[in-house]
Amino acid sequence: MKKVLLLLLFIVPGLVSAQLHAELKQIQPDQEFENVYVKKIAEDSLQSSFIIWIKQDVKGHFHQQHTENIVVIEGRAEMLFDGRRIIVKEGDYLNIPKGTRHSVTKVFSRKPLKVLSIQAPNFDGKDRVFVID
Repeated sequence: MKKVLLLLLFIVPGLVSAQLHAELKQIQPDQEFENVYVKKIAEDSLQSSFIIWIKQDVKGHFHQQHTENIVVIEGRAEMLFDGRRIIVKEGDYLNIPKGTRHSVTKVFSRKPLKVLSIQAPNFDGKDRVFVID
């Protein structure tokens, strides 16, 4: 019996993590949107996690107190990242340290760009500073 319980302790957490990862593509917006839609999927005092859909662009901005980590779930787009133009696509990961200017300038797919955005510490939207690119 102890062996079975120990085995479950190791297997079950892995299944939960794998299930969450597999479901990211299944998460959909709760309503129609014109350009950008943000859906919070988790938060605690140390981080906020969002799924963000972008149809056209996101204006240039930086975060004064937040580091943002992005994983592209679907789509392909051009970003301006710290003065450099880059192409991001499904599976790409970006670490955006606080103070780093970034924007989405073009979406190259019929479907919106869909990303997982994890911001640390907890993000309340108040430290986003818009800039002219």
